[in-house]
Amino acid sequence: MSPPPDTTLNPLQPLKFLLPIPIKLPELFSSLMKGFVAICIVASISLISFSTFSTRQWLDSSDIDLINPSPNPTIQLGNTNNGEDNTNISHILFGISGSAKTWDQRRQYSELWWSHNVTRGFVWLDKEPAGTWPATSLPYRVSANTSQFKYECSYGLRSAIRIARIVKESFELGLDNVRWFVMGDDDTVFFTENLVGVLGKYDHRQMYYVGGVSESVEQDVIHSYTMAYGGGGFAISYPLAAELVRVLDGCIDRYAEFYGSDQKIGGCMSEIGVPVTKELGFHQVDIRGDLYGLLAAHPLAPLVSLHHLDYVQPVFPGLTRIDSLKKLVQAYKVDSGRALQHTFCYDLSRNWSISVSWGYTVQVYPSLVTAKDLETAFQTFVTWRSWSQEPFAFNTRAMSPDPCQRPVIYFLDRVENAESGRTQTSYKRFVAEPGKECGHEDYAPALAVNFVNVSAAAFDLATWTKVRNLSFVQFQFH
Repeated sequence: MSPPPDTTLNPLQPLKFLLPIPIKLPELFSSLMKGFVAICIVASISLISFSTFSTRQWLDSSDIDLINPSPNPTIQLGNTNNGEDNTNISHILFGISGSAKTWDQRRQYSELWWSHNVTRGFVWLDKEPAGTWPATSLPYRVSANTSQFKYECSYGLRSAIRIARIVKESFELGLDNVRWFVMGDDDTVFFTENLVGVLGKYDHRQMYYVGGVSESVEQDVIHSYTMAYGGGGFAISYPLAAELVRVLDGCIDRYAEFYGSDQKIGGCMSEIGVPVTKELGFHQVDIRGDLYGLLAAHPLAPLVSLHHLDYVQPVFPGLTRIDSLKKLVQAYKVDSGRALQHTFCYDLSRNWSISVSWGYTVQVYPSLVTAKDLETAFQTFVTWRSWSQEPFAFNTRAMSPDPCQRPVIYFLDRVENAESGRTQTSYKRFVAEPGKECGHEDYAPALAVNFVNVSAAAFDLATWTKVRNLSFVQFQFH
């Protein structure tokens, strides 16, 4: 590698440098193997620097030095088709729990992802709604009476029984061509293209129970580590649903002391003998405060769902909860598989570290930060139940109150399709407290960067089902 040039940022002279890129490798889990996929998430980044001369300066770079390990064969995670067509959205039947009283306040979440005449399913209510049903909402059904069942959890609600039986009532509708039953809450936002991709990895003719656990360890301890949490959503394959329907009502009475519907379903799954298959993209969001740290260091897995969005701050500052979600969904619709995918690199000419969560945020550190730190979420939140600083089901690191110990943060400004199957996203610098930025000399060049542009190739959703060799990525600074 050639020696780095002078690190002084001259706004009138373009700089050239080499970037060694450590590629984070996602883990793709199955019951039989683990694999690794090299996610080549960013093809080029442009840093726009505004100088005191009011001149926009583009920093121009060469390509990248990257250590490539010895070749490994491509491995397919099983053939789940066997002559059948691939799983698509029409094969999924959604069962969403809701109530007639709160639907008008909650429906805005499901209306973000529901597509009429495309997605299939119902919101299941406790009684007939008053007035005219909104045309923008998904269709509804009214749950059957559950007064004959026992409920013995002193701090819970009997509605858990009704919600647990949604999968049974959905199955008993007898709709054609259903491979998966997906359960969720009325405040769950699903990212359906990614959900289809995740479920497509599994053979729907076998018994599968797919979902995620809570982010707060206290919730996992109280309820279970071995169940899929209902707010984040979970999926049950048709054969497993058939068996679950057979035993569910008895299970509900046997687990009368269990708090929630998902806990009752989990108990039934234990009796059937099918463990939960955990997918990291299902998010219960059992945290409070600011979701930023988690979304900025999202695990390398497709974003499938978000929940409890009324209990965290809007994901984009300065917007309402719904408007900020619309902005996130806008990026997702441009390139669904790449949404929130996390990568980072180093600019050795300035000793900068750059972290990208595609479609959401960019962080620029005017220092060299270890890969371990860059992949670890900032703790911008507290636990769900006790509002404590810990513990969580994933590693976190402190977000210092000192601006000189924080990265320079950028949020998504715009996203668009570019030429040759690429996308272009632009991120604008966010100033939390004007006048309280870091005054250190080494921060000045980073603070002079007001926008970061990221260009990337369209993401191939099939990547999540394969193990591939490490690939080369190119970054360009203009």
